[in-house]
Amino acid sequence: MKKTIFVVMACVLGLSAQAQSTWSYGEHQYTMKGNLTAEKYNKNATGVVTFTNVPKDYEEFEALYKEFLGKTPHGTAAMMPMAMEIYGRNREEGLRCIQLISWPSNVNSVVSQLKQKYGTSEYAPANDSYHQRYLPAAVLKGATPQNGYSPKRPYTVEMKASVNAHQDLQFSGEGRVVYLYIMGDGWDTHQRSVEIIKQSDSELHQVFNCPSLYTQCKPIRGQWQGLQ
Repeated sequence: MKKTIFVVMACVLGLSAQAQSTWSYGEHQYTMKGNLTAEKYNKNATGVVTFTNVPKDYEEFEALYKEFLGKTPHGTAAMMPMAMEIYGRNREEGLRCIQLISWPSNVNSVVSQLKQKYGTSEYAPANDSYHQRYLPAAVLKGATPQNGYSPKRPYTVEMKASVNAHQDLQFSGEGRVVYLYIMGDGWDTHQRSVEIIKQSDSELHQVFNCPSLYTQCKPIRGQWQGLQ
């Protein structure tokens, strides 16, 4: 049974309070807070999404997107690593998840790369560093190559505004692109660029472009234990 609980965070040291909200699906819990919005660019804006588990199937993922995380840029961005993980477990359901949250042109870009990085062949056997089934974990807090990309639980995706301000687009209906960074220790830059689009006639955001999320990360040391 799903439910949503809203908790308002108190002001601390004169800083503006950020609303924190929690949404549940069965025993899985998702929490979101932040002030990244498509309405106004704020170079100091941040966002944090935590979750106890990766959605178990498309049904849970769709509800999470439409009822909760899809309503903010950072919530939507945090769902792409989830979709990538689901794709690793089940190609058909994962594809549906990627399609659900993506701008159409983004789908093929993501899937074509994941097919290569999640699949093994004579050119990229399982022990080849190009085979990186652990990519979704590389942006989760606490995951590093040295610890086998084992993130802290509950899983946390931390984000901040990009140095690039929002951009309005005039095609297929009015839309505004929000540029943000997802933090992660799988790369030397410790951050991944993601572009989120929101059309004026929709309350939901979509992933417009995210090549940084499927760019090869640092090779793992040890054995990856997977995500819950």
